[in-house]
Amino acid sequence: MSNIARRKFLQISAVAAAGVIAFPGREAQAGDLPHVSVDDPLAAGLKYTHDASTVDPATRTQPAAEQNCANCQLVQGNDGDAWRPCQLFPGKAVAAKGWCSAWVPKA
Repeated sequence: MSNIARRKFLQISAVAAAGVIAFPGREAQAGDLPHVSVDDPLAAGLKYTHDASTVDPATRTQPAAEQNCANCQLVQGNDGDAWRPCQLFPGKAVAAKGWCSAWVPKA
């Protein structure tokens, strides 16, 4: 590596380091995530819907009228948020009022 290339590398590294210090990253929020689509192959396979009230409780594997994403153990995020991250759909958010067949009651 020549002295010029090494010098350029050090300059670029210094600028990058300064940028990281001046503008640290922030944690991704549920509002930043794209919403899962009911047409997504995984969502379709899990019978995901944005509105749990449209699912007949008798057709659920664990029948309970009050099942929704907001009270599922797999959903993360803050209570009260309309869209929240779910462990089943990495990088996407589900509707708090939604439901899928993988629903697990919160412990």
